[in-house]
Amino acid sequence: MTNAPRTWTADNGNGTFTNPLFYDEFSDPDLIRVGGDFYLTGTTMHAMPGLPLLHSKDLVNWRLLGYACERLDLGPDCRLEDGQDIYGQGIWAPCLRYHDGLFHIFSNVNKHATQHFSASDPAGPWTRSAMDGSFHDLSVLFDDDGQAYIVWGYQGLRFARLNPSLNGILPGSERLLIPPGAGMGEGVHFYKINGVYYLTSAWFDGRMRMPCARAARPEGPYEINLAISADEDFGLIEGPRLARAEAGKFEVIPANPASQGRMSLHQGGLVDTPTGEWWGFSMMDYNSVGRLTCLSPLTWQDGWPYFGLPGNLTRTPRTWVKPDTGADSPPCVPFQRGDSFDGPRLNPLWQWNHVPVDSAWQLLPGCLRLHALPAADFWTARNTLTQRAIGPRSSASIWLDGQGMRPGDTAGLALLNYPYAWIGLRRTPEGLELQRCEQTTGTLTRVALDGPRICLRAGCDFLSEQASFFYSLDGEMFQPLGGPFALVFQLKTFQGVRYALFHYNDSGQSGGQADFSRFTVDEPHPRGLLRPIPCGQEISLTVCAGGRQLAVQDGQLRAVPPSPGAPARFEVLDMGLGRAALRCAAGCISVQAPGAPGQVSLRAGAPGLAESFQWTETPYGDLVLLSLASQRCLQALPGRDELSADQPGPRPDKSDGVTFFWQ
Repeated sequence: MTNAPRTWTADNGNGTFTNPLFYDEFSDPDLIRVGGDFYLTGTTMHAMPGLPLLHSKDLVNWRLLGYACERLDLGPDCRLEDGQDIYGQGIWAPCLRYHDGLFHIFSNVNKHATQHFSASDPAGPWTRSAMDGSFHDLSVLFDDDGQAYIVWGYQGLRFARLNPSLNGILPGSERLLIPPGAGMGEGVHFYKINGVYYLTSAWFDGRMRMPCARAARPEGPYEINLAISADEDFGLIEGPRLARAEAGKFEVIPANPASQGRMSLHQGGLVDTPTGEWWGFSMMDYNSVGRLTCLSPLTWQDGWPYFGLPGNLTRTPRTWVKPDTGADSPPCVPFQRGDSFDGPRLNPLWQWNHVPVDSAWQLLPGCLRLHALPAADFWTARNTLTQRAIGPRSSASIWLDGQGMRPGDTAGLALLNYPYAWIGLRRTPEGLELQRCEQTTGTLTRVALDGPRICLRAGCDFLSEQASFFYSLDGEMFQPLGGPFALVFQLKTFQGVRYALFHYNDSGQSGGQADFSRFTVDEPHPRGLLRPIPCGQEISLTVCAGGRQLAVQDGQLRAVPPSPGAPARFEVLDMGLGRAALRCAAGCISVQAPGAPGQVSLRAGAPGLAESFQWTETPYGDLVLLSLASQRCLQALPGRDELSADQPGPRPDKSDGVTFFWQ
């Protein structure tokens, strides 16, 4: 693909896409089709503005239209006042619907009533009103006769009819729809498809999965399928997780490579295309970068909508052919991440940490000025401007001029997480100094400075779950400040790591001003593969688990211990749509019907479907070969020298022989 985007795009430019759709936090997605257009929103918690609206023609390439909620100011907790906050609360699990010329979003808000937003244009303006009640993880269905139904709940799901004003339920209509213990979780999505009513939900305890229920009537009774999507984690390891934090001490659970099913796709729903295809969308916990949205081909079988291919139900290929929507969209990026601060408004990707104080920030030519408001620390600092950090690896840089800072002021670039860390300038009675703070240990690293202007950088590696800080006086040569520190997945903010620009004064009064300029985000891997497909080249294949090599012995393909001259050399043949055939002197790797004796063999002649593999990777760059014949993965059978193509997908600990290293 020419003119490759410099930020992540799921579109590979060859007719395929690679999950996730966005490699940054986009959780609790809800997605609808209106004619030939698709619209998407998701959870934003305490960040303002909230409820982003994105538009697409092909389900892969998206564009940000704006936000449904410019700010949600329901009390001092929304404003970070009086020692209160809404970290990990605020706006979450929205339901997006379209009915009778209006777009609707129904969203939960902790400690407050469910909020209803409506607009005739998804780009806005939107109006907001409070409903007469709080409905956990709700979903609304407008039936063919115009009657609106609502389903909500946590494990036990409840059902009611909405009144014509959509601000409450009709008296006497509420009932228990599905009792606790029946297998349905939370995060429900409600549909009517070909006269049948469907509910999808998320199960999170133990092995994550997506159950589904169906009924002939909206009020049931419902039949339950415990898993239409299960165990699909693309080989992602469950990374370090925050267990608890007490009195400034953080207890972290180490990474768990044997975490089968703990990172799986779970909360999501269904959507069809104008051409009649069906697709699933859902989120997965992706460690400290946050909860990400993924797209799955959908297979209808026995009246159930399974995520995955017909030969591999409940499992989603990480790379697959783009949906046929009847519209041909070229690869594009959903967001522009940098900001020169030279326009009339901020880059719309920015969000404030809680409701901002409008009088304490301003845009000047080429500069964002933050006035210091009183705060005890970064966590309680108001007017902190954030945007989602992006994987798999990225770094954010910003120029900071601290000339206008006053004693007690601290300003800089942070990684907003729990625990957080930052690098910045502090004005002491003796002058400005460079500091680095890590909340995990509470330590400060200090460096004396001669001048007030400095370039700060935060680098995040979401594959190793580590981050580092750097600084530069000229914007060219960067020096580290302190060593790497661990990133963790946590549910205190219910968000992934965010880049944050901040300025506060810890002396109990307002301080001076800090000027930020030239914010940039650099990504070394903005494409679906960490290494491009080596079409036309010869490669060898080594099994990641144990180091066995694929070799030809007596005309048969084997996985054997490494030895000089043992590995076969395979020419990688381009089969189109990101697919490849692997040909050695004895023929191409060929796959017969699943479960057949000698399922994997070598076949001479021109390659066809049986010799074609979707070339894909785990998030770490390990090769996974998905057979088009079996719709399952090539596997070097553990403890044996034979191969099969009957494995649903890679295990995070690589013990199943599905992941390969090529060179």
